[in-house]
Amino acid sequence: MSDVILRLALPSPLRRLFDYRAPRGITKAMLSPGMRLRVPFGRREMIGVLVEVADRSEVPADKLKPALELLDPVSPLPPALFKLCLWTAQYYQHSLGDTLSWALPVLLRQGEAAEARQERFWQIAADARLDDPRIARAPRQREALATLGQHPHGVAHPVLGKLGLSKDSLDLLLAKGLVTVEVRRQASTERHERWLAQPELPLNDEQKAAFNAVRAGFGKFHAFLLAGVTGSGKTEVYLQLIRETLEAGKQALILIPEINLGPQTLARFEQRFNARIALLHSAVNDRERLDAWLAARDGEADIIIGTRSALFTPMKNPGLIIIDEEHDGSYKQQEGLRYHARDLALVRAHQENIPILLGSATPSLESLHNAHTGRYGLLYLKHRAGGAQPPRFLRLDVKSRPLDSGISGPMQQAIGQTLAAGQQVLVFLNRRGFAPTLLCHDCGWLSECPRCDARMTVHQRSNELRCHHCGYDERVPRQCPQCNKVDLRPVGAGTERAEERLSILFPDYPVLRVDRDSTSRKDAMNQLFATIQRGQPCILVGTQMLAKGHHFPRVTLVSILDADGGLFSGDFRASERMAQLIVQVAGRAGRAEEPGKVIIQTHLADHPLLVQLTEQGYFAFAEQALSERRAAGLPPFAHLALLRAEAHKPGQAEAFLDEACSEAERIVAEQALGGIELLGPVPAPMERRAGRYRAQLLLQANARAPLHRLISAWLLVLEQMPAGRAVRWSLDVDPVDLY
Repeated sequence: MSDVILRLALPSPLRRLFDYRAPRGITKAMLSPGMRLRVPFGRREMIGVLVEVADRSEVPADKLKPALELLDPVSPLPPALFKLCLWTAQYYQHSLGDTLSWALPVLLRQGEAAEARQERFWQIAADARLDDPRIARAPRQREALATLGQHPHGVAHPVLGKLGLSKDSLDLLLAKGLVTVEVRRQASTERHERWLAQPELPLNDEQKAAFNAVRAGFGKFHAFLLAGVTGSGKTEVYLQLIRETLEAGKQALILIPEINLGPQTLARFEQRFNARIALLHSAVNDRERLDAWLAARDGEADIIIGTRSALFTPMKNPGLIIIDEEHDGSYKQQEGLRYHARDLALVRAHQENIPILLGSATPSLESLHNAHTGRYGLLYLKHRAGGAQPPRFLRLDVKSRPLDSGISGPMQQAIGQTLAAGQQVLVFLNRRGFAPTLLCHDCGWLSECPRCDARMTVHQRSNELRCHHCGYDERVPRQCPQCNKVDLRPVGAGTERAEERLSILFPDYPVLRVDRDSTSRKDAMNQLFATIQRGQPCILVGTQMLAKGHHFPRVTLVSILDADGGLFSGDFRASERMAQLIVQVAGRAGRAEEPGKVIIQTHLADHPLLVQLTEQGYFAFAEQALSERRAAGLPPFAHLALLRAEAHKPGQAEAFLDEACSEAERIVAEQALGGIELLGPVPAPMERRAGRYRAQLLLQANARAPLHRLISAWLLVLEQMPAGRAVRWSLDVDPVDLY
């Protein structure tokens, strides 16, 4: 039996390694960190990742099981990515096995070979001739043979249909020995001598300064914040920096916040570059994702584009990382490994010794603070590219005004005038569905979710009441469940209701709804945007999906139907998110020759935040918000960790957190950790969700180091607490959502 002891990380929430003997015939010299092994675990088998090789184990020899199989001749994880995973698990206080599982494509987690897909290739035989008498009376076979002859490297089986090649004709040619079939790896295209497929746009002075600053940092770690107003040409700066990266023989990784931005980003990059582009996001199937991951690892993909999980894509020759819309909350993973892709990208860039560029029209307060303190280079683009003018803001006070499905009279008039002028209108309402709730006009009953402390949204198209928090749905009742009367009324407005009303008010113009419901079908988003890009007068109604990165040159009016939601929230980040959303949505207006206008409906037209945002701009708001955060001791001037707990019975989660709080206070006192505050435990803002009762305990510290020392010791205690077995609990380091 082998004496080589393997320490493996298994995909489990347990923050420990598991010891196994090496499989028979496997020596120490054949092993390296990052290799995958199939191992027995209880009654099942699991795929583990080798972390280290040891000579002895604390597990008794008779209990030490041998691993079943070594799956990799070499580690599929390059050393740099393995090192990033170790750092990630330590910083976010998460199981290393689970962290490595997040970093690997699904098929590698399941034990598939870390090799590119093998394809069947059809080729013309060496001695084949078009005048072969056996095909003299077979025109289709002659045609197929001639087509194959034009492809000396062969034609991959999936491509046959595109070339008009019939499988039946090829099978007949194969039987005659005129063609051959070979199973091999898809040959990657070589790097191009000329990277540009279309000419670059000229850069203005601000863009040139930003481009030159980042280019000067090539070959070493530098972090830059590109703070450019919407429409200022940030993407052109990205594209020209990527061209420089490609010309240096390096790869570029670009992170985008939303899947829906993927196809349009990919199209823009394909039009600009003769490059091999890999696209990675959750809508790509498992096989395609593994192929793209391997292509990037082996240097066969020049540009890698993806959402947050693409951060863990290995690169053979890393040269540049770009985080587009760096402020976006989508970069924070909210379950399992609760990492922040933007923050981890900075760590990766530092480890790989390459520059990183964070871009946004509305940078997060954390990034602005880092720029002000010199951690990032700050690059401003204050003017719109091509001389386009910034949109004009109007705050429309709707107090005492009648609202027709959430739309005031003056707003309807402005929409009508814009359409009559041959232009497009964007109506923004960040609530999907028909109405936020259903009300009985007789007894006051409201449609509440039986599993959450929330009201169910009316979806009129499907005649459903739906909870947007847990997914519970039911048919809209014919009569009130409480008093049996039939006067049930939808209250408030969502995108469905706004779409329906606008279609009635403006019957001569198409009304296009863009939200998660209308774009759930495959390719629905592309079809909607193709209609918009035709430039005909129309109305776009949508949620925040419309706010991110889209270019609508014919939109000259943006109507924001409800701007009051973020002004009185209990979350200290709510006003920042609201300001970012308003500015991002407003940025869709007036991006071409025609000037843009933004009308904000509000019951609080004189609110200082709205006044400052609309009259002085986002950066004035951000400076004010930073000074308020400094005074209150909130991030980025403090560091947070949030312990969440949930249980089926009321009071269980709070009882666990009470005990956890006492243990934390004991550790703080024993280790003399200063500057740490424990806030709570308190019920979560939405206490009951999906049938579970939730509570939370917030840790706030002046410095990061003592907070992490506390957490490291604390989690060892929490994992042993009997009360912890009756609840589901998790720790979120650097939370962005306190709900």
